[in-house]
Amino acid sequence: MASFQSPITMRSSALLETSCGYLLQELQMIWDEVGEDQFEREKVLLDLEQECLDVYRRKVDRANISRARLHQELAESEAEFTHLLLSLGERSLPGRPEKMTGTLKEQLDSITPALREMRLRKEERVNQFRAVQAQIQKISAEIAGLSEYDDSSTNVIVNENDLSLKKLEEYQIELQGLHNEKNDRLQRVEKYIDAVRSLSATLGMESSMIITKVHPSLSELFGISKNISDNILAKLNSTVESLEEEKKKRLEKLHQLGKALTNLWNLMGTPYNDRRKFSHVTSLLSVSSAEVSESGSLTHNIIEQAEAEVKRLDQLKASKMQELFLKKQKELEDICNNSHMEIPSQSEMDKITNLLNSGEIDHADLLTSMDEQISRAKEEASSRKVIMEKVERWMLARDEERWLEEYSMDENRYSVSRGAHRNLRRAERARVTVKKIPALVDSLFAMTKSWEEERKKVFLYDEVPLLAMLEEYNMARQEREEEKQRQREKKKVQSQVVVEQENVFGSRPGSSNRRIPNRSLNGSFSNAIPLNRRISMGIQQLGTYSINSATQGISFIKEGRKVQEQKKFARFGHASHFKDETASVVSTFSGPLSP
Repeated sequence: MASFQSPITMRSSALLETSCGYLLQELQMIWDEVGEDQFEREKVLLDLEQECLDVYRRKVDRANISRARLHQELAESEAEFTHLLLSLGERSLPGRPEKMTGTLKEQLDSITPALREMRLRKEERVNQFRAVQAQIQKISAEIAGLSEYDDSSTNVIVNENDLSLKKLEEYQIELQGLHNEKNDRLQRVEKYIDAVRSLSATLGMESSMIITKVHPSLSELFGISKNISDNILAKLNSTVESLEEEKKKRLEKLHQLGKALTNLWNLMGTPYNDRRKFSHVTSLLSVSSAEVSESGSLTHNIIEQAEAEVKRLDQLKASKMQELFLKKQKELEDICNNSHMEIPSQSEMDKITNLLNSGEIDHADLLTSMDEQISRAKEEASSRKVIMEKVERWMLARDEERWLEEYSMDENRYSVSRGAHRNLRRAERARVTVKKIPALVDSLFAMTKSWEEERKKVFLYDEVPLLAMLEEYNMARQEREEEKQRQREKKKVQSQVVVEQENVFGSRPGSSNRRIPNRSLNGSFSNAIPLNRRISMGIQQLGTYSINSATQGISFIKEGRKVQEQKKFARFGHASHFKDETASVVSTFSGPLSP
């Protein structure tokens, strides 16, 4: 008992120092009063001690668990903080110490605010990413034409492992690019829609129906966002191209109708008031497809009206075609007559008229052929203009030459009579003109030969080769010179005979005043008559011949051509065949040169 008592006493004394000691003392008093066995007392005390140890152990274990939990929380907090720093792309948080000091709770309390701030930053950054990615997905869906896309941001999956500002900037750049592409597509869609509306207005079509047929979202009536997908853009482009093609076809049709109207108007001399009704058609003749933008200018109604007018004018043209043909025939004959060119034969014209009446020849082809003939005739008349001017000068000079010859044969030309001074002045002018004839003829020779070599054809003057006329004139002129020389020699011989007779028989009174009998006024033509009596017969049929008329001198050549059975000279080889014929014509107008 003593062995147990001392420790108990010692434990009791230790317990007395605590609150448990009072309870143990109270228990001791109860045991003393009860008389409890010492062994039982020891056993109860051991149980109490064991129970106390168990309580302490549980407390320590709980403390260890709490400490381990604090360590784990601190480690997890630090790991989460580090992960947030990495995911947000930041190196550190301003205001947080680099090294942790103090107890675990102090360290945990120091990292908790920083961790809370990082979590807020992460949540804000995630929201930014979600908003940007949602916009990217929405615009991408619009570009792809997915009208059923759900634009809820909750469907966006954000990669929380990379929430850096660099990644956010990449998404923002991508979003900006998509915005630009969307705006560009919207502009293209609006441009296509405007083109459709403009073309539809020009063609007289309903633009809203055409646009709605491409896609309902493109119509403003539906009030939904426009579809800007590649497929819609392709359809709009195809629609615009088809409308432009239709516009070109209609414009080409109106060009054809406008040209037909203009040709028919010009052919039939349609007055301006009747033409003005279709001025909107003819005004498009010189306009390209890109320049036509007036509303309703290419409608089916306008084309049908123009077609009806062309059909009406065609029917009217058929009834007036013969009149038009005769008008153009007269124009062609006038051009040929004015330039003394060959006129198409009457039999050929009658044949064409018969074909026209029978309908065996196309009216348009006939008028085109006549226009081509008139154009060629005008071109040839233009090329002959300079030569014809010289021919007219030559004709006038020949008239002056003939007048001067007849005037020189007049014995009373120097007598004092009324108008004698005028004839003297005219004779002086005629001599100046006659002196220029050789140079004029030489110039005509050179120009005519050059013209014939260039054109590979004979230059005809009233169906007579001009070179042959010039050659005959030169030959006749040479013959007159020779005849003139013979007359001079004859006069000289006669004068010598008279002088010899006077010397033999003596002079007679008044012999110095005697004149050699001259020929009559028309004596210069006596030598020309035997050359070709057919020409002289034609001249007699014309009536009285006026010496001083240049126009009648030209008419003698024309009449001489008719008398010669209107033979045509198409080659130089024919010139020699008509040499004798032409000589009579030229010699008829020629007499001896004036002294």
